[in-house]
Amino acid sequence: MLVGGQGTRLRPLTYTTPKSLLPIANRAFLERQLEWLVSHGVDDVVLSLGYLPEAFHAHFPDNRFDGVPLRYAIEPEPLGTAGGIRFAAEGIDERVVVCNGDVLTSLDLGAMLRFHDDAGAAATIHLAQVDDPSAFGVVPTKDDGEVIAFVEKPPRESTPSNWINAGTYVLEPEVLAGIPTGVEVSIERETFPRMLDEPGRLYAMQSDAYWLDIGTPGKYLEAHADVLAGRLGTPPAPGAREVEPGIWIQGDAAVDPTALLVAPVLVGADCEIDAGARVEASVLGAGSVIRPGAEVRRAVVLPGAEVTGRATEVVIGRDAVLEVVAR
Repeated sequence: MLVGGQGTRLRPLTYTTPKSLLPIANRAFLERQLEWLVSHGVDDVVLSLGYLPEAFHAHFPDNRFDGVPLRYAIEPEPLGTAGGIRFAAEGIDERVVVCNGDVLTSLDLGAMLRFHDDAGAAATIHLAQVDDPSAFGVVPTKDDGEVIAFVEKPPRESTPSNWINAGTYVLEPEVLAGIPTGVEVSIERETFPRMLDEPGRLYAMQSDAYWLDIGTPGKYLEAHADVLAGRLGTPPAPGAREVEPGIWIQGDAAVDPTALLVAPVLVGADCEIDAGARVEASVLGAGSVIRPGAEVRRAVVLPGAEVTGRATEVVIGRDAVLEVVAR
């Protein structure tokens, strides 16, 4: 799992917390990715780290998740996507699955592995369909899935396809062995394009499964909304109980009888929602406080934050205070 990026598009949230450890509906994003992998039978995970590696050690103090061992590969310097994969896979001589640390997905990994085997591929790429592929790498293929080309961020009016590189790969040992060690290499711009020189090695599988790159504030909010809406096919958070349709509460929360909760809403443990407050289509982190008459709409309130005014379509940082300032 490539989780070493600095998450610059999500600053200031990522100044102190790696992007992969930011919560999505009150659960660390990385935990959601790991749960997805474990559900498909993955039993050994290497985290490719660079930025704030100590945060991962603190989050997983026993170096395990749901019984699966976690190993850490801390890059001494940025090595790019392919270089990072090669560094993390040192000593591994079997097939690997590579996941981008930006991606929230319900992809059927078993189906992708079967596709990979049936094609006899050396490498297989997951493709997702988007309305506007101009911000992504577009991957046109033949009818059988063999990759024809890579087109990086094409103009919207001239894109050859709406199917983009979705950031999950299946790689055979021969692909890993072909990546130089100790140097910066991009798998999207160097490794995969070079493989096109040998037909029959590189394939891509199209999938309509849920997929989202969470790397911007807007997409981070969208991920919360999608989880609340059940688009990943699971309850929004472990241990959450549905007290009314679409209203989920974790642990003990103090909700004043005059407060209004408009579904979907997830209320974290030890939250306080005071008299006359309104919370609509939002996620409240553990220990957050919504003061009397405050309004929270389509927002994410991270743990320990306090809202005394109006919060609409925003992310309020951990332990921050959003208040009305008199003029």
